[in-house]
Amino acid sequence: MPLSPFAPIDRWLAPAPDPGKAAWIGDHIFAHRGLHYPGVPENSPGAFAAAIFRHYGIECDIQRSADGQAMVFHDWDLDRLTSQSGPVAKRNAAELGAIMLTGSEDHIPTLRQLLDQIDGRVPLLIEIKSRRQMHIGAICLAVRRVLEGYVGPHAVMSFDPRVSRWFATHSPATVRGLVVTEENDKTATGRIKRHLSLWQARPDFLAYDIRDLPSAFAAGQRSRGLPVASWTVRSAELRDRAALHADAPIAEGAGIGQVPVLG
Repeated sequence: MPLSPFAPIDRWLAPAPDPGKAAWIGDHIFAHRGLHYPGVPENSPGAFAAAIFRHYGIECDIQRSADGQAMVFHDWDLDRLTSQSGPVAKRNAAELGAIMLTGSEDHIPTLRQLLDQIDGRVPLLIEIKSRRQMHIGAICLAVRRVLEGYVGPHAVMSFDPRVSRWFATHSPATVRGLVVTEENDKTATGRIKRHLSLWQARPDFLAYDIRDLPSAFAAGQRSRGLPVASWTVRSAELRDRAALHADAPIAEGAGIGQVPVLG
């Protein structure tokens, strides 16, 4: 593979992590939003229990409640996953924790509850949701406060390079990742944007859209020491692609295998 003209700047502005800091990511399969299936919703305690039972790592999503708590929930609004409606950010943690996830008896958990459930038994990738107009310090601080003292393997990640940069500045020991999708933008402008995000983020690893692999950008970062996880692996074919071009799959459904039997 020819050396990218950006390679020297990548090494300067976004140096690779110390060997071993994020290497554990490549040792695991990660269940996307937990090991969910009909009757066990995504990002639910049941989905997390199923992943732990199978010894899979867990990937989850974080939203911030109105009172500043880190809640495990993917969408900005409650409508798709619960019988309630409206923005997650308008409810406090107690109100959100009382809301049942559709199709189960599970309720929306906090990040603290998820950490207590995992208790270091499997690794955790925490995707922090953000929007361009958000001040990301508040949600990053909410996550960092919960992670203080937690010794199980864990990492934070986001599409927003400001999140990874915040942790690089305020919690440098925390493993941090940049989530990347090329969104069919393989032009010179797209390549420049990806490098700009990398330089701002200063990540320890990448979480890359499986639809974009193989990718010269991902391969270049991987070759210089940044592990690459890939999302969302939903089939055996995509699992094989991730095995060739990434270090770890973030998978669900047919991409991760059979539904477990608990008990």
